[in-house]
Amino acid sequence: MNGLGLVKGLALTFKHFFSTYVADIFGGKNSIRRRGTIDADGLFTIQYPEESVVIPEEFRVIPFLVYTLGEDGQRKYRCTACGICSKVCPTQCIWITRMKDPETGKPITSSQEFYIDVDKCMNCGTCAEFCPFDAIKMDHDYRIASYTRGETHIYPKPQLGKPLEYYAKIRPLNYAVEEAERAAKAQPRQ
Repeated sequence: MNGLGLVKGLALTFKHFFSTYVADIFGGKNSIRRRGTIDADGLFTIQYPEESVVIPEEFRVIPFLVYTLGEDGQRKYRCTACGICSKVCPTQCIWITRMKDPETGKPITSSQEFYIDVDKCMNCGTCAEFCPFDAIKMDHDYRIASYTRGETHIYPKPQLGKPLEYYAKIRPLNYAVEEAERAAKAQPRQ
């Protein structure tokens, strides 16, 4: 029985090798979409950057601020500058300054400045988890590398802002659950 393990290993290798071509020829784009997943036929590698792995819904990179467009076309951020996200952030990479009323000088529930240092951010998602207003969500954009450091990786509020439709597109299941909960809270209790 010497060499039987070697023969079994080679048979498995050849099976994966040839099933890759069969899947690519007869499977079309479905086989390329499945490549890199547990359901893949044949080789598990993809030809990055020409091909991209299907990103799971719960994948997270850096936080972004959710906004909706108002009737006047201005961005209406959900963020109320409560500061919970900056307090719970383990790396303290979030800075917020609250907007003040020009007449009274009292704070307004809106952020004047909002910054995230993506060099420090460890993509934990704690800020999005603890945000009581669903103003911060985790993004799927992992192609953020650059050749510089420092101020270019400190993202200001306009760069962090993404529309609610973008969130609905990258996380459709989470969005549906959140909207159902929001609609249930809005209905009067009987």
